[in-house]
Parts: sequence; structure tokens; C-alpha cells
Amino acid sequence: MTKARRGADLTAGREGQDLAGGGSAAIVVVGRDAAAVEALSRELSRRYGADYQVVVCGAPGELGSRVRDLLGTGTSVALVIGVVGAQDPDGIEVLAAIRAVDPAMPRVAAVRWGDWETARLLFQAVTVGKINHWVLHPVQTPDEDFHHSITGFLSESSSRPGGGFEAVHVIGERWSARSQELRDIFARNGIPMGFYDASSQGGRLMLRELALEAPELPVVVLRFGAERSALVNPSNLEIADAFGVMPPLPAGEVFDVAVIGAGPAGLAAAVYASSEGLRTVVVEREAVGGQAGTSSMIRNFPGFSQGISGSRLAWEAWQQAWLFGATFLFMRQVEGLSAEDGRYRLQLSDGGWLGARTVVITTGAAYRRLGVPNLEELRGRGVFYGAGVSEAPAMRGQNVVVVGGGNSAGQAALHLAKWAARVTILVRGQSLAQSMSDYLIREIDAAPNVDVSYRVQVVDGAGTGHLQSLVLEDTESGTRREVLADALFVLIGSQPQAEWLGDSVARDQWGFIITGPDLPAAARGRPPLPLETSLPGVFTAGDVRHGSVKRVASAVGEGAEAIPLVHRRLNDIAVAQADAGR
Repeated sequence: MTKARRGADLTAGREGQDLAGGGSAAIVVVGRDAAAVEALSRELSRRYGADYQVVVCGAPGELGSRVRDLLGTGTSVALVIGVVGAQDPDGIEVLAAIRAVDPAMPRVAAVRWGDWETARLLFQAVTVGKINHWVLHPVQTPDEDFHHSITGFLSESSSRPGGGFEAVHVIGERWSARSQELRDIFARNGIPMGFYDASSQGGRLMLRELALEAPELPVVVLRFGAERSALVNPSNLEIADAFGVMPPLPAGEVFDVAVIGAGPAGLAAAVYASSEGLRTVVVEREAVGGQAGTSSMIRNFPGFSQGISGSRLAWEAWQQAWLFGATFLFMRQVEGLSAEDGRYRLQLSDGGWLGARTVVITTGAAYRRLGVPNLEELRGRGVFYGAGVSEAPAMRGQNVVVVGGGNSAGQAALHLAKWAARVTILVRGQSLAQSMSDYLIREIDAAPNVDVSYRVQVVDGAGTGHLQSLVLEDTESGTRREVLADALFVLIGSQPQAEWLGDSVARDQWGFIITGPDLPAAARGRPPLPLETSLPGVFTAGDVRHGSVKRVASAVGEGAEAIPLVHRRLNDIAVAQADAGR
């Protein structure tokens, strides 16, 4: 065997336990540049060799067969890292070709420090989806900057279904709306979860081991405590309470600020309020992150050059607020807001109530319903509102339709395209340019299995047990046609989640909360503060606010901006109380 051939077949590191079952996980390094490949494989083996096989492929043309061989032996591939440079000018295309083997397999390009011309090519390759990430070659041992990036990529890889620890098992029916809802909630809250079909051999075995015969489905198994507990067809509130992250509130406690909603705006408000010593409570009815939490990859949020998933961004912000002392109440919603004894009383869906001196409403907006009866009956059984990140792996080989022309729809389509045979985006307008970021449009144009249809809307659909077909209508001619579809993801419009307020605060004709100078003139003794509603001391931020910019960064900014206004209101209250006591 020649030296070159030995380099192509080198396997470095020790075999580690494959958390997905069926063999160890691998990090594959590919490239012709022997020095670069050696530096990468050496650094990877030293740090990760105990848990991963570090497999070197010195012949890029053989990469596809090498990866297939690994997968055939039950070895999952956590990362493929390819050298790009003078000796590997086709390195980007080599990595892009792996999509044909597994579109979801993470692809990382490695470039030498200072090779800025090549680096610019990598930026474009990320934009159009040829590679997922890029990294600089290690320049010393250990190179912690290099490992910071690699560890992040491995963490992202292990978060894929079957990629690691499962804190929760959900045993239920594949096409059950409730099972789908639970999968979505756990995924959005960043809780590692495994779903098991109750009718499968594995699912039946798990139920027998739990001593459950013909239980009411779904069954939720919590696997992280000293003793595993099984919840039979639990409510969301029962699940939240079983997690034990919410201590009981002292009777009669009054918070400085109550934040309603834990999307980007609410989380930012909670971080700043709690970090500044305010007694802070956050009420969230579903999952941290809001709509942004369903985004598989946000690439234009400042500070994350490699992009970050919405769920990861939300998880980090939640932990930050929690560590600062904020109290979180999950799976509850505020059903009423009223003034009482100089403070606000928030009526909760579980029958309890909260007292707060100030309130920040950050309930966001929801996707609009299609309003098609046949499709509403199939919700959770092939019809999904939102990005459906938890459902994406189940779309392998399927024909998927995404409705919407905004960033969320574009991100969802590209994520689904990692598994689906074909993804079709349906847009009512004539272009994506007015509603979607340019980087997403370019990535969609480059994706081989993503199509866009303009001037079209969904008017009907059908299926036995789950979605099987859709009826599409041309918005100009009115012509209708039926198409086969295995799944439909709807991400259209922006419906503010403010109905629960009733007439307690001023809202516009679409239901968005009016704030600051946009409020009609009223006798209140002073002009309203910028984010203040028609109720003094009640503020709002993010997508639920009239005139807001529908971007994650702007929502975070508004949430942060609300807290200095809260301080001003609390100071006014303190001054008024002091004057009254004189």
C-alpha cells in the first residue's frame, strides 16, 4: 500500500460509545493538503478521540463511499470537515456533494488563517447552503479558538433526533395531534426528547417495561430524575410542574415587574430587569423563544457569525434571566389584567393570580390560520402551523409544502429540505424580495430540492388519517389544481396575541397594542412613555406592539428598552407614596 493510500485510509482516535446506538460516531476530515489534514486530525484526535473516531480521507473523490461505509456499519457522522485552499480548490464542492448522501450531515470547511480570498468564498458557500460552517485551521496546540468552534458544531449535531441524551420519551401515535404538540413544545423549549410510536415493537416494549397496558396516549416519561416517572396523557401544566423548575410563589407576593410572554422581547426584558435587581416574574403559555424559537437557523442576529438556532438563542437567554433571579411560570397564560390597590392584578389560567407594580406585555404574534375546514381537521396530522422543527426528520423522502413569504417560511423550507425529497414554497405575491432577507432568497435559489411558486394559495386539501393532497388556486386566474402533498407548514401573517386584554388597553384595528405617541390624546396627567400603553405602568414590546419591526434583534432591543421605563414608573410610584406619607 502506498503512503498516499495509507493517508486516505487512516483512522485516528479510539472508538467511543454511540449514543444513537449501533456503533461509534465519527468526525471525517477530507483533503489533499497532507499538512493541513495532519494538523486537523491531530488536534481533533487529542481533544475528541475518546468519544469520536477521527477518520481521514486523503482522496476527496472517495469521500462519498467512505461516508456510506461508515453509515453502513452503524457509525453516525457528527461532522465532515473539508480542507479548502490551494491544494484543495474544489473543497467546497467536495463538501456540497455530501448532500446527496445525507442532506442533514453537518459540513464544515477549514481554511488557513490569513487566506482571506478563500474565506470570502466560504462566506458565499454558507449563504447558498453548500456548507454549514467554516473554521480556521488550528495554529497551536491546544488551539482553544478552534475547539470553541468545533464543540459548538458537535453540540448542534448532537441535538439532532437520535443524536444524544434524551431527557424525555414521548410514546404515542405517529399521526396524533397531541403527540405532535408535545414534540413541538419539547423541541422549542430545548429539551432533548425521543418520540416512539406506540404501535411499533419498540414502543410496545417500552410500555410493558413501564407496566402500562393500553394506557391513554400519549405517555410522557421523564428520565432525568433519581426515579423515572411516567405521566399518562398529561396536560402541559402537569408536565411543567413535574419538571420542578417552578417553585411555589409566596401568597400575596407583589413583583416589581411582570413580563407576559417569553419570546425574544420578553426574555430581554427579563434579563435586564432581573440583572438590575427588580423582582421579576415571567409568564409563558407555551415555550421560550416565541416564533423565533422555531427557527432552525438565524444567520443575521448580531454576534453569531456562524448563525444560531432560535431554540438555542432562547435557551441561553432563559438561563441568563433565571440565573439573575427571574421567576418563570410555564404553561400558564394571563387571562385578565386589572388595577387593584395601586398595582396590577394578573389573572392566570390555572386559577391563580399575580400582583405586580408594572407590567411588560410581550406576547408576540401567531401565524394566521388558513381557515380551510378540511385542513383544520388534519392539524397535527400533516398540517402544521409554524416551522415544525421537531417534525423535519420525519419528512425524509416526502413532498412538503411551505406557505409563506417571510424569513420564518424561508428558514423552515431550508431546514425541511435537509430531509424532504422536495419542498415547495407557496407565495401569494409576485416576489420574495419585499418580505424575505436577501441571504435566504439566495440560499433558496441555490437549494436543488426547493421550488417557489408565486401568485398561489391553498384553498382545500384531503387525506385519510393524515394529509395526502392539496388544492391550489392561482390568485390571478382563479384556476385550481390538485397536487400530492405529505405535509403542509403554514407560516403566514401576523396575528397579535392580545385578545385576552379585551378593552383594558387601546389596540388598533388589527389588534396590535398602541403605545407612546401613537395613543389617542387622553387626560392622564402626563404624556405616555415611548413603550407605554394606555394604562400607566403597563408597557409592551416586540411583535404584539403596533408599529414594531418584525425582527428578532428589534424585539430584543425593545424588551431591553422597556426596563429603564419600568424604573421611571417605579420611581414615580415611590415618590408619590413618599409625598402621600408626609
